[in-house]
Amino acid sequence: MRLDFDPEATGSGRFYRLLTAVVLPRPIAWVSTVSAEGVDNLAPHSFFTVACVDPPIVQFTSVGRKDTLANVEATGEFVVNLATEPNFAQVNATGTDFPPATSEFDAAGIPREPSLKVKPPRVATSPAALECVLHSTLRLGDSTVVFGRVVHAAVAAEVVRDGLPSVELLRPLSRLGRDEWGTVGGVREIRRIRHADWPGHYRG
Repeated sequence: MRLDFDPEATGSGRFYRLLTAVVLPRPIAWVSTVSAEGVDNLAPHSFFTVACVDPPIVQFTSVGRKDTLANVEATGEFVVNLATEPNFAQVNATGTDFPPATSEFDAAGIPREPSLKVKPPRVATSPAALECVLHSTLRLGDSTVVFGRVVHAAVAAEVVRDGLPSVELLRPLSRLGRDEWGTVGGVREIRRIRHADWPGHYRG
């Protein structure tokens, strides 16, 4: 038996909670920006993914008009810092609805480090950061999708194995439903099957 949910009958708030309890785990963009007045902002956004390979573009969604969106529109720059398990409490703290004049870096005691190619600072304790310039935005209902072209990536040397970041060393956080968060548990590896090697039947 299945339970049926109609978006219009369910209502946007309850259906939003249903969506976030079904579409999971969701990677977190811990986005740092600078306001037009020079205030550093830092906030987590769990609607986040890679949008394009060449040029490299990432995207995150601002549900409603948050300080992150206003700052990106004003300055055209942002940094996606990897949200990690050791920073769990601080990532959650930066989701607080501080007024625009308050820096989450300062309020939550998060150390900054300068970025290489954009003005917003990176989170010094995050092992990976993507420095971005605004490519475009797309308004969808009550939300805005922000596309950023990655102009620089900075990765801590200690999390790199064989030339690439290791998920076990990065220890990324993800968002689940309700107030739940996910961490990396078991990691499974399997190679894609080329069509030339397809056996004619597949049972997994």
